[in-house]
Amino acid sequence: MSFLEILLESEMVEWKALGEVLTLRNGKDYKSFKTGNIPVYGSGGIMTYIDTSVYDKPSVLIPRKGSLSNLYYVDTPFWTVDTIFWTDINTDITNPKYVYYYLQAQHLEELNMAGGVPSLTQSILNKVPIPIPCPYNPKKSLEIQKEIVRILDTFSELTAELTAELTAELTARKKQYSYYREQLFRFDEGAVESETLGNLADNLDSKRKPITGGFRETGDIPYYGASGIVDYVKDYIFDGDFLLVSEDGANLVARNTPIAFSISGKSWVNNHAHVLKFNTYAERRFVEYYLNSIDLTPYISGAAQPKLNKKNLNSIKIPNPSLQEKVRIVSILDKFDILTTSINEGLPKEIALRQKQYEYYRDKLLTFSEDAIES
Repeated sequence: MSFLEILLESEMVEWKALGEVLTLRNGKDYKSFKTGNIPVYGSGGIMTYIDTSVYDKPSVLIPRKGSLSNLYYVDTPFWTVDTIFWTDINTDITNPKYVYYYLQAQHLEELNMAGGVPSLTQSILNKVPIPIPCPYNPKKSLEIQKEIVRILDTFSELTAELTAELTAELTARKKQYSYYREQLFRFDEGAVESETLGNLADNLDSKRKPITGGFRETGDIPYYGASGIVDYVKDYIFDGDFLLVSEDGANLVARNTPIAFSISGKSWVNNHAHVLKFNTYAERRFVEYYLNSIDLTPYISGAAQPKLNKKNLNSIKIPNPSLQEKVRIVSILDKFDILTTSINEGLPKEIALRQKQYEYYRDKLLTFSEDAIES
């Protein structure tokens, strides 16, 4: 027997259309108002603050364009723009936060019917079914909904606390990682000679072949661009272990993602990433870590379209200690890399698992047994 079955004590559950328990309202422009402390919501969250509110009761905000998975529960005065609906909820029937938690579990973004910018319409949302427990006893119905909200609030708060702790730990680990990486690449003057990257690796750029999207034959071979995998294709032009380095793009300056990254196995690479081959794993990873730690501005040309051409790439000076020392340095940095950035190991995985655990219990709590449902 599920928790809800115990909570309902054999009471009925009625499925209502969302439009029967709330009214969707369109957002409006805010630019004629003065600055204040009332948050203005768009589909991406709070945009600014003004001195006027459109509503001052608890409401669920549902994006109509853009980031459709971002639902918001607001219980203080607010304003919304036209990319997000606000809801006038009938509190005689349902608890506003119960509506929020239930819709959060329904993945409304999957109802997107647009071909361009993701969007939801009132007609689609009004038909979304929502379960109302004990429909013939409104007082008990609201008590049950309130209890469900209390439990989910507890889970949500606990998840947020654990995630905050893990995020703080991850931040500390990254700082520690950056510190040790800096120290490991700091050699006493004259102790280690430098060598140009062109003399440390074989450049295979001449073997790259870009394929425009319409001509790619879908398969399971990763197709790489400047910042990673952009598609999967049927054939390959490389097979082995290589280091890819971004050739162009804003990320060369912004560095939001690593500009050097290792790949293994069969692959296809377009002309937006340089392809370098090394003799050993340690040599490849050593250069990868080093390139991701230094300022490459002196080697980048073009302001509007940053570019790291082959000539400049080959001219980058790389410290060149013994192979044994490279193995030692890479071994240390690999451990930090797994701990801080791996999707399968370390703290990022732990953070993701906490969120999945919360979603699992939320969905279990909001799953109603079919034999307890009356249409």
